[in-house]
Amino acid sequence: MEIFKNTNFDFLGKKWPFIIASLVLTAAGLVSLLMKGGPRYGIDFNGGTSTSVAFATDPNEEEIRRVLSAKIPGEIVVQKIQGQNEVMIGSEVQDETQLNSAREAIYTGLAEKFNTDRTKMDINNSGQAAIADKVRDGLSRAGVNLSENQLQDLIKAILQFRDSRHGIIPSFDALTGVAGVTPAVIGVLKNELTAAPYNIRHFDLVGPKVGRELRTQALTATLLALAGMLLYVALRFEFVYGAAAVIAVFHDTIITIGLFSIFNKQIDLPVIAALLTLVGFSMNDTIVVFDRIRENLKLMRKESLYNIINASINQTLSRTILTSGLTLLTALSLFFFGGPVLHGFSFALVFGILVGTYSSIFIASPILVAWQEWSAARVSAAKVAGAK
Repeated sequence: MEIFKNTNFDFLGKKWPFIIASLVLTAAGLVSLLMKGGPRYGIDFNGGTSTSVAFATDPNEEEIRRVLSAKIPGEIVVQKIQGQNEVMIGSEVQDETQLNSAREAIYTGLAEKFNTDRTKMDINNSGQAAIADKVRDGLSRAGVNLSENQLQDLIKAILQFRDSRHGIIPSFDALTGVAGVTPAVIGVLKNELTAAPYNIRHFDLVGPKVGRELRTQALTATLLALAGMLLYVALRFEFVYGAAAVIAVFHDTIITIGLFSIFNKQIDLPVIAALLTLVGFSMNDTIVVFDRIRENLKLMRKESLYNIINASINQTLSRTILTSGLTLLTALSLFFFGGPVLHGFSFALVFGILVGTYSSIFIASPILVAWQEWSAARVSAAKVAGAK
């Protein structure tokens, strides 16, 4: 399938606006990184806590942030998951000894703000064994005689109902109809337990030492990917082709990281995954153009390299538009509808695809022309020197 046929655009003639744009974006990103002391790393790389909390009603992010900021030092990040009554709470803890206290502070802060009766165990944030121990004697006093297996089956059925409601039992009366739950059981549950309007879905801890190790490994993985691709392209084509491709990919990565700094976005493991994806995507796009250039060097021997490169870019234009365009649509869908968890990942993909597509045409290809002109000038200068 071809969108464009027999095009003859002078891409190399329009290279300077894109080169200038790249220089401006690169400079702006580097200045931002210098002013901010480097990228803004997320919890994955700095260490800290990550908590997912579901609420019975639409949560107030600013209110949650204010409550927790009073208990936990450092920045508190509260992001709502689009389309759900759920938030992701992140805290940056730089000391290993503070991780457990941060976890307790989050649990305590949420309980103080949203749990109306803290004297009772919360059924929405307790496990099966704890709930069974709490209600065992109460059920016996109420005349609900159950064997241990029956008691465990009852609590298990209640928790399955809770999980089917995103971890939240809105009221004990809502348990009517659950297997084994009678009015007497509901009465005991009301006396012994409370039902807070939230559920802590999961809680993750990342120590600063682990974060530093992940950061080093992510940088190493990126550099190794670039080195491997340089070697591959150099062996498949020539060294100058490999150098041009790696410069273009490095250019894409620097600009994308710079945009993260300019827009004050965190870099975490999903973002690193997106950057590595872009390295492969941009390199593949560049190799397609270079492969056509190599073919045309044999077919268009009388033409200048300038004309051969322009012809090659025109011949691969439909493929570039289709591949980049469809991938960009997918990334845009993730950006607008993927929620805050995927926002950094999709942000990197969207801008990386845009930058990577034009760098294959307006950055990598002009490097080949510049190299040929430099080599020709060098040979000419050597001949003049030899004649003298």
